Amino acid sequence: MKKKLLVIDDEITIRTLLVTFLSKNYDVEAKNDGLEALTWLQDGNMPNLIVCDADMPKMNGYEFIQNVRTSGFFKDIPIIMLSGLDTSAERVKYLKAGANDFIVKPFNPEELDVKIEIGLGRTF
Repeated sequence: MKKKLLVIDDEITIRTLLVTFLSKNYDVEAKNDGLEALTWLQDGNMPNLIVCDADMPKMNGYEFIQNVRTSGFFKDIPIIMLSGLDTSAERVKYLKAGANDFIVKPFNPEELDVKIEIGLGRTF
């Protein structure tokens, strides 16, 4: 059975790219923003890993991570952040908030795939 990924990004082109690329190896659920994704989680859905954009309307990636990490049910789900900002301060902010990894846009889909495998516990 395929592992389930939750992809959260308000940019339709990025979301479509992620779903298309990742659906080859994973069962992918896509949401437009953090609030929509949090509602989906609270409805009883449990992904194996989350790929989340930083800059989104309604609930941004930072607020989403804070909600997930303080939840008893979802706090251990690995989260990979995507951001258009390439600063050390931005990376540190998200890693301190509980992100497992951080990738700067534009990104190489193969690099993301490897980071997902690592996040899911692949051993080398």
